[in-house]
Amino acid sequence: EVQLVESGGGLVQAGGSLRLSCAASGLSFDDYAIGWFRQAPGKEREGVLCISSGDSITFHSDSVKDRFTISSDKAKNMVYLQMNSLKAEDTAVYYCGADHFCLSGYAQYWGQGTQVTVSS
Repeated sequence: EVQLVESGGGLVQAGGSLRLSCAASGLSFDDYAIGWFRQAPGKEREGVLCISSGDSITFHSDSVKDRFTISSDKAKNMVYLQMNSLKAEDTAVYYCGADHFCLSGYAQYWGQGTQVTVSS
């Protein structure tokens, strides 16, 4: 059974940083891409960043370039989203998703999400 569990969300002031973690089990990072997605209130879920099985990184959102980075630790089956210079518009529920490819709005498997709230 594939499981994805996000952690690390919380309340942070604008300009601050957070690191989200995604713990994956039941799948191999050699076969799956892991993406971070977010859904703000009243908006559709959107892709943010993705790391492929070959460690290629795809930005799905121009608004996070130069502020967010994605990394993985294959030995631990963990994927991280480092978020710096956070803005109020980054407030959303953040999900990690797994699929064979980096897709901007879809994943085969999803975590339960973690709330990120940025106060201005």
